[in-house]
Amino acid sequence: MVSLDRFDTFKAVVEAGSLTAAADLLGQTRAVVSFNLKRLEAELGVTLLTRSTRQLALTDAGERFYLRCTRMLEEARLAVEEARSEHAQLKGTLRITTTVEYALAVVAPAVEGFRRLHPDLNIHLSTSSTHADLICERFDVAIRLGRLVDSNHRAVQLSTYQVFAVAAPGLGTAQTLDELEQLPKLGHGRLTELSVTDPAGGEHQYRSGPSALVVDSAAVLQAFAVRGHGVAVLPQWLVQADLDAGRLVRLLPDHRFAPQGVYALYPDTRHLPLKVRAFIDFMK
Repeated sequence: MVSLDRFDTFKAVVEAGSLTAAADLLGQTRAVVSFNLKRLEAELGVTLLTRSTRQLALTDAGERFYLRCTRMLEEARLAVEEARSEHAQLKGTLRITTTVEYALAVVAPAVEGFRRLHPDLNIHLSTSSTHADLICERFDVAIRLGRLVDSNHRAVQLSTYQVFAVAAPGLGTAQTLDELEQLPKLGHGRLTELSVTDPAGGEHQYRSGPSALVVDSAAVLQAFAVRGHGVAVLPQWLVQADLDAGRLVRLLPDHRFAPQGVYALYPDTRHLPLKVRAFIDFMK
């Protein structure tokens, strides 16, 4: 039977881009990595990588094997962690960061339930309207909303949510997107453009600028909207109580703004800590 260690070696070579870089990643010599790679190809009876003096390239068979190999290694790792976790309580400290609004609505209640399952685990929950640096500020996981920016972190989508265009009842009405554009707008610093689908299925772009008021907090944006300062595009989970109470009205209810994602971001380490994996699974 082919050793999973050789699968791991092959995966490291592909992702590192060279035998030398893979050896550094695995803490082995280049000769050991090369030997294990050759043994794997011999045991499989197929060439996985073509080699030149300057680079390595996956063959068609190698590309297919890499995809399966990655899934198998992840399943094996999860199986080991699951077996261990049945006899071990999570301990230490889990550091989480997210926005104030989402913490109050979702993350804090989730943390409460998660701690009941793992009473020996300490949790530090930090809230901010700005994106924290996971590495410099030593966070284990960040819960992010909306469009993700490119980063070196791993991301897992937890859920999606709807966003509505809302305003105070006396601000005005709109039957079309063009009419909505004519009303005073409230802007969010990180959400400047959204796709909108009209009742006929047509795709449009809604831009929240130019705006006389631009903020970096959804809660502050909500407060300005309630006070009649303009149209805000906000999450349904944040404004539903205001809609039910009549403090806000939904504009263009027959139009659909693109759903937004909720993501768990964590540092791109070789082994995901069990406490992080357990919390992400709980949040799903």
